[in-house]
Amino acid sequence: MSTSDASPCTACGACCAHFRVSFYWAEAEARGLPEHLTEAVTPWFSCMAGTNQSRPHCVALQGQVGQAVSCSVYPQRPDTCRSVQPGDAQCLKARAGYGLEPIKQE
Repeated sequence: MSTSDASPCTACGACCAHFRVSFYWAEAEARGLPEHLTEAVTPWFSCMAGTNQSRPHCVALQGQVGQAVSCSVYPQRPDTCRSVQPGDAQCLKARAGYGLEPIKQE
C-alpha cells in the first residue's frame, strides 16, 4: 500500500487481507521487520502474522478494507507486498474477494 493519498491502495487494503504474505525468512531481518509481526511457515519461509489462516488479515494492516487503510510497516514490507500493483491480477482478485470494483492499472 502506498502512503500517498493519491494511491488507490489507501482506500482498499484487500490484498493485505486476502493472501498469505510469504517470503524467505531472512528478508524479515534484512528489512527490519519486528519479529512479532512474522511467523514461520517452513524452515525456509516466513509470512506476515495473520496471513497464514483461512481468512488472512495481515497484522500490519490498519483500518478497514475498502475504506481507509495503511500499513504500519510500509517501509519494511517484504517483496511479496511490493510486487502487488494497483490494478494487477493479484489486486483485482483480492478486490473481487471483498466485492470491490476493479481499478485501472497504473
